[in-house]
Formats: sequence, C-alpha cells, structure tokens
Amino acid sequence: MHTWLHVCIGDTNKQRLCQYNRCQRVMAIFNHLLLVSLLLSPLVLSYPFYPPTCYTKVLSMARELTQWAADLKRDPETGFCMAHMPDLYLDVHNACVMYKMRTYISLVEGLRQRRCAYTRDVRKLGVTLRQLFIIMAEKCHGDLVFTIYDCAALER
Repeated sequence: MHTWLHVCIGDTNKQRLCQYNRCQRVMAIFNHLLLVSLLLSPLVLSYPFYPPTCYTKVLSMARELTQWAADLKRDPETGFCMAHMPDLYLDVHNACVMYKMRTYISLVEGLRQRRCAYTRDVRKLGVTLRQLFIIMAEKCHGDLVFTIYDCAALER
C-alpha cells in the first residue's frame, strides 16, 4: 500500500531520500493551503463582521428595487406593460418616499394585462416593495432621517 514506506526501509541513503520526499509532500500541502488561504482571505476580510443595521438594509433594498424596476421596464417580456409605469427612484432620506412606494405598489397590483401582471418578476417587485414599505414604516422608524417635503406639491 505505502510504497514510499517500503522503499525507506534498509539503506541510509534511501532513508534520507524518504525524509526528503516527506518534506517535499509536507511543503506541497503547505503551499496549497497557503494558496487557498490567500485566495479566500479577501472574501473573508470584505465580509462585514457586524450585523446590518435597519438603515443599511433599507438603503440596499432601495437601491436594488430602483435597479430592478428599471430592468423590468427594459425587459422585452415586461416592457410593454411597464412602459406606462413611472420611473421608480427610491431616496430613503426623502419623506415622500413612503407616498411614492404606496403609489407604486398600488400601480403594480393594479396591472391587468395578463402576460405582465402575472409574471414572477413583476409580482416579486411588488412584494419586495411592500416589504421595504413595512420595514421603513414599522421596523426602523427611528433609524431613518427624512428631509421633509410637501409630497403633494412635488407631484403637481
């Protein structure tokens, strides 16, 4: 089974050679481990060791939803029915964002064109937008700082 063990028994030169071969194997394993650790260390170091706050969660969800809505408007499958939808830009620091999200949620839920209204991506956009609305309204109410605007005046 262990051919290197059988070769090592006997001559002292062979024993030295076996020790050298073992050292080479250990060094090869060490080099592989070092290479793997060097490749994985940027991933480990870039991962945040602190749990995300409500603010960072809201900020990342808002960016994701803004991009997602733009992608759905450009998508050939959903572009025809999302064309009449307003552009969605979620600025979580603006007090009008709650009004804008509530309006957009009702527009998404009000889509009647069968091929668009029942696509998974459009429904998921509405559900995720509703989740963000609930998080902002109930979960992290005190963490967000809004710039107060007259939302109705901005709509005119």
